[in-house]
Amino acid sequence: MSSTQVRSDAAVGTTRAQRITMALEVVAIPVSDIERAKRFYSDLGWRLDADFVVGDTFRGVQFTPPCSACSIHFGKGVTPAAPGTARGLFLVVSDIEAARADLVDRGIEVSEVFHVAGPGTPPLPGRDPQRHSYASYASFSDPDGNGWLLQEVTTRLPGRVDASDTKFTSPVELAAALRRASVAHGEHEEKTGERDENWPDWYAQFVVREQAGQPLPT
Repeated sequence: MSSTQVRSDAAVGTTRAQRITMALEVVAIPVSDIERAKRFYSDLGWRLDADFVVGDTFRGVQFTPPCSACSIHFGKGVTPAAPGTARGLFLVVSDIEAARADLVDRGIEVSEVFHVAGPGTPPLPGRDPQRHSYASYASFSDPDGNGWLLQEVTTRLPGRVDASDTKFTSPVELAAALRRASVAHGEHEEKTGERDENWPDWYAQFVVREQAGQPLPT
């Protein structure tokens, strides 16, 4: 097969994929005690969507994290996986310290915040000093040992977000983006040595570009 054909096939595959909507809807979590798990995820502040029983062989419980488009299922007959074997379940947050503090206030045991300097490097204590996106974490587990990881993301990698589609899932996320824009704009005015009367336009450009992973205004 020629390289031209490979590129052509890839282009066709990409075009077809763009025509199809495939939204991750649910992740199954294996648990040993349904009521205990239900109390735990309720204590997290997650929304209980459903708890339904079908005969003697099935019970499905669904919870959804705040502002998440994806939910979790657990119960009886939901998954054959052994309880506690779910790992690497990422929960993206805009402020790692605030998210951790909220869980601690709810009585959840959460690790201290840590960060990584790069892929494959050992974790270091504390939030990433430069507040790099994707670099700061905290972890916790449910009563069965299913592992969750909080990850601070403020700027998406290029290509992860449609540059023409800027959206926020909560007022908290929007407020955090505006605060970052405010700090960056202050640095911008220091560089120019004058007040920027068009600061709303500058803020808008910052927020849109940050979310799309594009170069930020300076």
